Amino acid sequence: MTGIEERQPEQHVFEADVSRLLHMMVHSVYSDKDVFLRELISNAADACEKLRYESVSQPQLSSDRAQPGILVTLNEEAQKLVIEDNGIGMSRDEMIDALGTIARSGTKAFIERLEAAKAGEKAELIGQFGVGFYSSFMVADRVDVISRRAGESEAWKWSSDGKGSYQVVAVDLAEAPARGTRVVLHLMPDEKKYTSKWTVEKIIRDQSGHVPVPIHLAEKDGEEPSQVSDGAALWIKQKGEISKQDYDDFYRSVSGQYDEPLANVHFRAEGRHEYTTLAFIPGSQPFDLFDPDRQGRMKLYVKRVFITDEAELLPRYLRFVRGIIDTSDLPLNISREMIQESPVLAAIKKGVTSRILSTLEKMAEGEAETYSKIWDLFGAIIKEGIYDDFERRSQLLKLARFRSTVSHEATRSLTDYLTAMKEGQSAIYYISGSSLDQLKSSPQLEGFRAKGIEVLLLTDGVDSFWPTNVPDFEGKPFKSVTQGLADLNAVSSEGGTDESGREASTEVKAFIEFARSALGEEVADVRVSDRLTESAVCLVASEHGPDRQLEKLLQGAGRLQTASKPILEINAQSERIRSIASIGDPAFREDAAWLLLDEARILDGDKPANPRAFADRQARLFASAIGHGK
Repeated sequence: MTGIEERQPEQHVFEADVSRLLHMMVHSVYSDKDVFLRELISNAADACEKLRYESVSQPQLSSDRAQPGILVTLNEEAQKLVIEDNGIGMSRDEMIDALGTIARSGTKAFIERLEAAKAGEKAELIGQFGVGFYSSFMVADRVDVISRRAGESEAWKWSSDGKGSYQVVAVDLAEAPARGTRVVLHLMPDEKKYTSKWTVEKIIRDQSGHVPVPIHLAEKDGEEPSQVSDGAALWIKQKGEISKQDYDDFYRSVSGQYDEPLANVHFRAEGRHEYTTLAFIPGSQPFDLFDPDRQGRMKLYVKRVFITDEAELLPRYLRFVRGIIDTSDLPLNISREMIQESPVLAAIKKGVTSRILSTLEKMAEGEAETYSKIWDLFGAIIKEGIYDDFERRSQLLKLARFRSTVSHEATRSLTDYLTAMKEGQSAIYYISGSSLDQLKSSPQLEGFRAKGIEVLLLTDGVDSFWPTNVPDFEGKPFKSVTQGLADLNAVSSEGGTDESGREASTEVKAFIEFARSALGEEVADVRVSDRLTESAVCLVASEHGPDRQLEKLLQGAGRLQTASKPILEINAQSERIRSIASIGDPAFREDAAWLLLDEARILDGDKPANPRAFADRQARLFASAIGHGK
């Protein structure tokens, strides 16, 4: 290559996030360093798949007709490990972009988790995040990447010790692959095991045995390599030919995770549209599960050629599912724009979604323990479908599981709830909030407990939204216990307790009228409560509009400029309320009314509206009590 000798290496500094990531990985101790090899092989397989895809429209890129392949070469004497592919390769700019910067939101999440993790937890983090190429620096003190992009006449070398900077320099074509990428790991002195054929072959078989590209292993430079994996697509095999270990290994290679899947969905659809699906429900939450973009991670293949992993192949509430869909009903050169508008993919999406949900239904009935794990991990995401997917709402409601005032640590279905409803009960009651403990101690639940009425305890963010969007479940409407009148009179109390003595006394009624006037515009109303049995006061929302929790969320997100005024409910049977009502001093009664309102706010998870006024009123109340004591 003319002029190579005159070219000087370009010196670059890693992007800030990359530097932080490399520093933590190099200076931490992990029990699962083997993951680096899986990551590098996965990158190599992706490069081969990208070449196959680009060659559809540009046949000259693979005019040598060489079969895609990955070669792993060991060098015990030089303590080097080399992973080489004959895929698409990288240009200079692509090399800098791919190896010097990180554009994925998952990296930040990984770094934050890694920094916060305790020593005993670190080993579980690698493999849950797509750290990819950078995992090489867990075992190597220098990494060289030599690459030649298909169709180009230049080759480039990237080199770094992982300590903050890297070099890029043009190299002679004789030093580079004819096409593709060669990654050379100069192993650390105590990582010599990665030059052992037995060790490396076992890692490849265990973690990368089902990548769709053949893998060969050579024990020395120039030695005839042996085949470790044939690159046969697992999904085209019959189920009877595939072991659980095969499925688990393929799941790890396709998902980038290091756990075991809780379930898989493997089927071939024939008829109007023909496609094969192999999907997995992970055994742990993927790092990007709550990513604001909420993109799925299913890979689309056409006739075994990888097309994209960015197509929306499942609804977003199933974005935790990992796997592949391979169809022969689309052209190989389909564009991303055509993918988004394709009626074929719309039909496939519908079919795969139905199959996954029916699998979950069967598990809920026949494998309750496993389904409970799935719900604990992904229930908050599945419930987004109750809000978004009108067509499947009834099916998703039956799949939903909830903690309630009677379930203790277990969960219950809505069918369980309907079966246990009290005579005279006309609604499915719920309360939503951010903390299970706070909800359990909420004063709004007291009357429902006294009546033996079950209340669903909803703590996920989406729980504040979907009940208002769902008219009913099998004819029973959803009703927040923090909204409107409790309507408990139609249901008899537990044990048939007589409730005739719950009428407010004349003094209490007079105090309620006084409080209504004293609090003025601060509340919509002050009234006797039929939901309180122990607490003195609580706040509820009006019958119409959002309940208390939804209103707080909307206001916090700037979606609600002015919150509606709450209703202050007072327990007419409370000894404290009766004592307050018996005191005729107007100043005392006014302080008491405002303190009761602030108490209700605190019980609702808020702060007093005016902390200084709250403290002053409390001080006057204490002074009055001390004065009477003297």
